[in-house]
Amino acid sequence: MSTLTAAASATTDSYPETLDHEAVLVRRGSRSGLYTFVAVHSTVRGPSLGGCRMWSYDDSRHALRDALRLSRAMTYKSAVADLPLGGGKGVIMTGPGESLSSARRTAALLDFGDTVQLLGGRYITAEDVGTSSRDMRVIAQRTRHVAGLPRGMGGSGDPSPFTALGVETAIRACCERVFSSSSLRGRTVAVVGLGHVGSRTAKRCAQAGASLVLSDIDPHKRRLAEELGAAWCEPDQALELDVDVVAPCALGGVLNHATVPRLRCQVVAGAANNQLASESVADLLAQRRILWAPDFVANAGGLISIAEEQHGYHPAAARRRVRQISDTLHQIFDEAEASGTTPLTAALEIARKRLAAASAA
Repeated sequence: MSTLTAAASATTDSYPETLDHEAVLVRRGSRSGLYTFVAVHSTVRGPSLGGCRMWSYDDSRHALRDALRLSRAMTYKSAVADLPLGGGKGVIMTGPGESLSSARRTAALLDFGDTVQLLGGRYITAEDVGTSSRDMRVIAQRTRHVAGLPRGMGGSGDPSPFTALGVETAIRACCERVFSSSSLRGRTVAVVGLGHVGSRTAKRCAQAGASLVLSDIDPHKRRLAEELGAAWCEPDQALELDVDVVAPCALGGVLNHATVPRLRCQVVAGAANNQLASESVADLLAQRRILWAPDFVANAGGLISIAEEQHGYHPAAARRRVRQISDTLHQIFDEAEASGTTPLTAALEIARKRLAAASAA
């Protein structure tokens, strides 16, 4: 077991991110032999909360980088949503192309639970890429610091419906800003990435009357396009579609200095994390008069739902809080316009002010 701190790390040159975390815990599981990582970025506003990602990495540095980067993003996501939480992230690292047996997967989840427990409540885990609410039930055998448990265990269950609700809310807020109406009827929306959140976002937009173009690297997802009466587009062309809204709901980094000049939409709002390849891309979007909903605001619905567990979970209350993403975005857009900055800068400034106020209290 080893604990890394910013002062002790000798490898910061390997990471473009500033290492400003409170703690990073790296352990090799005694049951599974797999490495588990937990990064606690901030507990200034409350315990750090962030999902447990089970993913294959070529290099352990990449797994650690994910934990560092994503935990910081969770700090800002929670602060902008005005939740009494900090930012953390967990990673269970598997090898390239490695397929875990059911027994070894369970062992890895139990090992991760031990890692969480060692932090004594400073970090609360939940599901993320590669894990589910069922997996949280296994982790809960080793620690009580788990959120997103199945409804039958008093938790909030699968957060993806709430994330999708938040993305739809963000799309509506952007449309109101750009087209003077939050209605999606008659709007064209391209949903790129049809996983748990993307597929639900597509269904919500279809129900709201939008004309859809769907895209995914998995050709089997084309069935959803047929079901919704949507057009289909190959992923390498999806960002160049002549539509009102592009909703990135797959991998991060899709908006960069090569792709943004080819965009033909007026709004970008989706569920994918870390959509911008670099912060300078926010300036490029603004120069092209494309309104971008900061991803950590638009995709906060699942986090908001999970946060409701702290007060006794009520789905209706969670839905009301998720719909407040619209108010948050309008505040961000107002402040960006007033200060002549981008939505990204305005959102980060709101988060920084809230974090500073909590530090000073």
